[in-house]
Amino acid sequence: MDNDEIFEDDELEAYCVRCREMVTVEKPLPVWTRKGMPATRGECFICGGAVFRMGKTAAHGALNRPAAVRVATNNRARLPQETVYINFAPADEAIAARIATDLQKLGLACWLHEADPSDVSWAGGVHPSLQECLRMVLVLSPDALAVPGVENAWRFFQDKRKPVVIVQVAPAEPPDALRRRPRFDFTHDYKLAFRLLLHELGS
Repeated sequence: MDNDEIFEDDELEAYCVRCREMVTVEKPLPVWTRKGMPATRGECFICGGAVFRMGKTAAHGALNRPAAVRVATNNRARLPQETVYINFAPADEAIAARIATDLQKLGLACWLHEADPSDVSWAGGVHPSLQECLRMVLVLSPDALAVPGVENAWRFFQDKRKPVVIVQVAPAEPPDALRRRPRFDFTHDYKLAFRLLLHELGS
C-alpha cells in the first residue's frame, strides 16, 4: 500500500500485538518515521497498549514532511563504529563542528545535534538520531545550559543509560545529574583535550 494514501480518521485501524487483532486506534497521533514516511501512533481501545499504523491521514496534511534521517558513517573506521551524538547550543556550532570533523577523520561517525521542527512528531517519540547513537558528547557552555533542546537530548541519553561525555568550551558548571560524567577542558589546549576525549570515546 502507498504510504501517502490518505486514510479517513474514522476508519483508522491497526494491529494490536497484545490482542492479536485489528483494533480501532484511539488517541491517534500523526508521526514520521526515520525515513520521512507518515504513520500514526495511538492506543488500542481494548487493552490500552500502543499500536502503530503506516500511512498518511488528514492530520498529516497540516504538517511539514521531514527529510529522511541517516546517521553518518565512515567505512574506513579505525575505531569502533559507534556513532557519537554531538549535543550543543547554536552559539557553539563552530567548535562542535570542529570536534565532529576531527573525530570523523579518525574513524568515529558523528551526528550533529539539530533542533526538531515544532510540527514534527517522530514515530519513536524523539529524533531518530537520539535513538540510534550510542554515546553523546555534550558541548558545555552557558548557552548550552539555556537551550531546552540540549537538556532534553542529554536527559534522554541519561534515561536510556547511554554514556555522556562533557566537552567544556566555556566556564559553566555541569548540571547536577552530569557532575560525575567525564569532562574535558577545551578552553585552553584543544589538542590535549581532544586526545583525552578520543581516548575516552575509544575505551
